[in-house]
Amino acid sequence: MELPVLGRDPLAWPDPRSADEEGVVAIGGDLKPARLEAAYRRGIFPWYSEGLPIIWHCPEPRFVLEPKALHVPTSLNKVLRRGTFRVTCDTAFELVIDACARARRPGQRGTWITRDMRKAYAEWHRLGFVHSCEAWSDGELVGGLYGVSLGGVFFGESMFARAPDASKAAFVTLVRYLAARGIELIDCQQQTAHLERFGAQPWPRERFLARLAELVDRPTLRGPWVLDPASA
Repeated sequence: MELPVLGRDPLAWPDPRSADEEGVVAIGGDLKPARLEAAYRRGIFPWYSEGLPIIWHCPEPRFVLEPKALHVPTSLNKVLRRGTFRVTCDTAFELVIDACARARRPGQRGTWITRDMRKAYAEWHRLGFVHSCEAWSDGELVGGLYGVSLGGVFFGESMFARAPDASKAAFVTLVRYLAARGIELIDCQQQTAHLERFGAQPWPRERFLARLAELVDRPTLRGPWVLDPASA
């Protein structure tokens, strides 16, 4: 299968249902905000390694979490109630994305969060569409995650932890924050046992795209986000 190559028009995209067996929809293009937004609205996201052209994906199946279905293990609830971590949003985005890029992951050599990706998502963060959630201990950043907010959907990108339960505390706090503000779907992209424990499930791509179309045109909750004391 010969993959489509993107041209100059940021709104011109192949149908995500045309993705190959690896979930690849197209290659090329750029990471400017207009193209990124057009991609995410169609359920497509960039995922590639340094030195390669940009590769755009829409995998089958899609791993998602409905915030209302969030499951929090008893042990983690105790951590949250004790206030082991101070959790914030949008206070250290560049530190979070850099930490995610440097995090070692089983079976993965290098990172897909390239220098161009970090620069592009930092710009999108300044425009209020990309957000970070941070976990702090004794004034030190020990965990967090970042993702994209569009309409009634949050697209999770990556997370990291330097202390046990740090990224989990940030994740649960963020999901509760999003649920309280009408976000109905969290796109986890790829299936992991870590997120499955929180209630995330694989959806057929067609189901995901149909639900995305229902939610993405709602008003977007732009940043910076500030956590309520009750949710932090």
